[in-house]
Amino acid sequence: MRILVAGGDGFCGWPTALYLSVQGHEVLIVDNFSRRRWDEELGTESLTRISGLDARIARWRELTGREIKTAVGDLAEERFAYEVVAGFRPDALVHFAEQRSAPYSMIDRSHAVFTQVNNVVGTLNLLFAIGEVSPDCHLIKLGTMGEYGTPNIDIEEGYITIEHKGRTDTLPYPKQPGSFYHLSKVHDSHNIMFACRTWGLKATDLNQGVVYNVETGETASDPVLTNRYDYDGIFGTALNRFCAQAANGDQITVYGQGGQTRGFIDIRDTVRCIELAANNPPEPGEFRVFNQFTEQWSVLQLARLVEKVARSLDLEPDLVHLANPRVEKETHYYNAANTRLMDLGLKPHLLDEETVERLLLTAMENRDRIHPETFAPQVDWRRPHYG
Repeated sequence: MRILVAGGDGFCGWPTALYLSVQGHEVLIVDNFSRRRWDEELGTESLTRISGLDARIARWRELTGREIKTAVGDLAEERFAYEVVAGFRPDALVHFAEQRSAPYSMIDRSHAVFTQVNNVVGTLNLLFAIGEVSPDCHLIKLGTMGEYGTPNIDIEEGYITIEHKGRTDTLPYPKQPGSFYHLSKVHDSHNIMFACRTWGLKATDLNQGVVYNVETGETASDPVLTNRYDYDGIFGTALNRFCAQAANGDQITVYGQGGQTRGFIDIRDTVRCIELAANNPPEPGEFRVFNQFTEQWSVLQLARLVEKVARSLDLEPDLVHLANPRVEKETHYYNAANTRLMDLGLKPHLLDEETVERLLLTAMENRDRIHPETFAPQVDWRRPHYG
């Protein structure tokens, strides 16, 4: 297939592009390098040293003989979005090209507005481009489990069948997003569903959990292909931050009680899920939703796991609790369905001490790149800032 990977220079997009290339697909990466610029804005950097995209592509070609094409531009600009879809005519379009950080979207008004305009407009541009020039293209959109929030009932995969006053219908599962970023994903889902129903497009919304681990077989095969390792308080996941804190001799900081429970997935399973979705497209007019996670962990469980593995490596981190800067339930019911990708053949990697040890060792090897001042919470959900 011809597969366009939007956001193909990023944490999920880069390993996905390499994995799809290995499977024999013709891959086009589209990116505008905004993720790299946000590091500069925030005064941080990937814990691993990452090469420029041109160097990455050249090294991939040298190692495998496979060509990956690139197009540099912003999908929020309608002319670029149209031209790149019209020029490549993809069979599938994998859409990672969005601002993906909840804390970043909550910094102030300008960051919230940017997040929603960038994410929602970029997706709308792609929908119109696909609908006009490539209507058979399968849109594979990375959503988030954060669209659902933490309801006191089981979370289904996209839809829920309800009975109300004697009548029954299957409807989109209620959304309770927790940030302006998560709200942008909800808007995306609604827009994509409408485009499928109205124009006969076909799309898969992958509501992904928190991604852990850093490398896949492809990115780990050569230093030039190394993937990102984000650990700061804005873009880093809690697990990565805990590992960097332990490696740097700092306290492991848990927000609130640590009972917040979410779905998690290994980056190696992320790329496999993309392949499964691409190889098993929906019917025209169908908007389907897969919950893309493999297991559930609470924040405190992750912190204690990192603490245990760190002590086995002769590190001695203290685990402390901080006031939670987010507005979220700290203890809650959480039971989400995730069977549809398993039914397609996903065999998950599960989080274990060996994976955490690799993350810790990588952090220790790159300790000179850690910016400990970025560990502390920098955004207060409760105080709007007109910035």
